[in-house]
Parts: sequence; C-alpha cells; structure tokens
Amino acid sequence: MREWDPAIAGEVAIWAVPCGVVGARLYHVVTDWSAFSGHLGDIPLIQQGGLGIYGAILGGALGAVVGARRAGIPLLVILDCTAPGTALAQAIGRFGNYANQELFGGPTNLPWGLEIDPANRPAKYLDDATFHPTFLYESIWNLIVMAILLRVARRWRRLRPGYVLALYPRPLLAGALLRRGPARRPGPRDRAAAAHQVVAAVVFACSLAVLLQMRRRRGRCQASA
Repeated sequence: MREWDPAIAGEVAIWAVPCGVVGARLYHVVTDWSAFSGHLGDIPLIQQGGLGIYGAILGGALGAVVGARRAGIPLLVILDCTAPGTALAQAIGRFGNYANQELFGGPTNLPWGLEIDPANRPAKYLDDATFHPTFLYESIWNLIVMAILLRVARRWRRLRPGYVLALYPRPLLAGALLRRGPARRPGPRDRAAAAHQVVAAVVFACSLAVLLQMRRRRGRCQASA
C-alpha cells in the first residue's frame, strides 16, 4: 500500500466522507424510526446527534467506490488503507457519549466510574451515582484495533488486498455488546441497540468467512509453488 501517492487519500475522501455522513444518518433514522416518524423535518438535523457507524461504513464504502475509480486505484486497496483510520475515528467519536451521558454500563464504585445525572439514569438505578464508562472501554478497544491493523499492514506488506479490511469488523461486535449495558433505559433506543448487535454479528461472520477463504487460497498457492 506504500507505493501509492498519499495525495490520493484526499481525492477519495471528497466522495467517501459526505457519503459516510449521509449513510450514518440514514442508518440512525431507520433503526430509531419512532423518533422521526412524526418529525421528518428533523432527519437532516445531524447537529442534534444521531449517526450510526454501520451506515457510515456502508455509505463511506459507496463513496470510496467512486473515488477509487476516479483515482484509478483498486477499491480493496483503498478500503485496506482506510480501516485503521476508521477505527481511530470510532475511538474519538465515542467521547460524544460522555457529553450526552448515554450508553453507560452498570453501577460501579471504581475510581474511573462515570457520574451520571439523575435525569439520565434508569429508574432502578436512581440511587446509584457512578457507572461503568463503556464509551471509554470501547474507545480504548478501538485504539488497540487501530494499532493491530497498522502493525499487520506494515509487517505483512504482501497481503492480498482486502485482508486488513476483513480484520476490521472485530471491534464492531465488541462495541455493540458493550453498548447494551444493564443501565440502558428501555425503549426504542434499546431495540436499536439489539439491531446493532445483529448487524455487527452478521458483519463479523462475513469478515471471518473472507479471512478463512483468503488463508485457504494462500495455502494452496504456497503448496503449488
């Protein structure tokens, strides 16, 4: 991946970033439709919050298709290059949950416990003041994944295009599980979290199948050589 001109990243980002934002918003609207069914005018108001990582990845990938074709770069090479940066973006984005006090875990007395205002606590946890900062756990996990992806890309430079991308979905499933903590308030957002888990599990299974297939092909090529 190092033989390509870094300036190509900007050419691809022109298409991938806007498509990723649109995809992220549409995914959030679909999975939390009850909040928008009677307020369609709120759909474009992304400044109020509400973006889904799965929609961002799909939308960004569609934009990358256009950018890759215009730049004359294989799509899988582009997606391999963006995987570590996407993990970093997730790590940064999780701190939005700190600002709006949502997606926290169960009660805890640990020193790094997150203080949650009474108005944002589930009814059964009104007497508890501090909770597990699951946003922080997921952020740290995403940073670890980013480091692993960069290590893999730099150490094994002759990997087949798409290998780094296939490694990336692992944090999605872990993140979806973390977000469904016991202190979540029941309701539409809780059902949306269940949908996120299903999507993450499907993406994880698909990426695992791709990795296994790549390993089989690599084994056959080495055997024939």
